[in-house]
This record gives sequence, C-alpha cells and structure tokens, in this order.
Amino acid sequence: MFKTLFKVQAKWSAKNALDVSVNGKTHQVFIDDKSPLTVSAAKAFKGDETKYNPEDLLLSALSSCHMMSYFYVCAQHAIELIDYQDEAIGVLELKADGSGAFTSVVLNPIVTVSKGYMIDKAMSLHKEANKLCFIANSCNFPIQHSAIIRIVED
Repeated sequence: MFKTLFKVQAKWSAKNALDVSVNGKTHQVFIDDKSPLTVSAAKAFKGDETKYNPEDLLLSALSSCHMMSYFYVCAQHAIELIDYQDEAIGVLELKADGSGAFTSVVLNPIVTVSKGYMIDKAMSLHKEANKLCFIANSCNFPIQHSAIIRIVED
C-alpha cells in the first residue's frame, strides 16, 4: 500500500477579525508552495460571500478529482477528449442542533469526444472514474453522475 501525506494550515487571528473590513469568520489556508486561499463561511452562515468557503471547496475537490480520474480512464481506453465541463451540485442538510452534512452530490459533466464511436465507452467510464476518485472514496454520501457526451467529427 502506498501512502502520501497532505498538509494544510488554517490561520485566523482576532487582531484581523476586529478590522471592520474583515469578516470574523474569514481566515487563510496555507498549502506548501502555493498561494494562500482566503476562506470564509458560506453566505448562508454569515460569511463573506466573495470568499471561498469549505462547502465550495468540497464540491470543487469532488468535481476536479472526478475529472482527473476520468481523464486517466479515458486515456487507458483511447478515448480522445476535446472538452470537459462540469457543474457540481451538492445538498447540505442542517439539523436543529446546528450540525449538518452533505447528503448527496450530483456531478453534471459535459464531455466532448473526437469520434462518434467513442460515445458509449466515454459514458460508461464515469462509473470507473468514480471508483478511482480519491475524494469520492472519502465521502459518506452518494455521488451521482448525470453526464452528457458530445462529439466533434473531423
């Protein structure tokens, strides 16, 4: 078994939170050798709507991981991809005690392939990609795919 370690630092300071231009839930996330992300709570939770929020980042991680897993399985099956777009939609349910959880996510990839004979295989590979996706495999809620495959003929 191969293991790799990922590390993220989240930093917040009361000094910055007292600045009227900074929302009290806004903080920064640092990942080695990358630009910092400024993160806040979602607007629904009184956060700064102009900043990334954990819910957006979770959906982004699911969408990106599925796309990269899909690219991998398409390459294995000689599916020539021309374009890939996705809109991930997640349902977050809140409980009376203030806790909550995502209960489902639907990925809506629109994939363009180079030849018509690739359509059926390209469609079926979303299931295989989902099985490989590290992020999807880490979630305790269903992740569905509502894919559309298009073709561009030479």
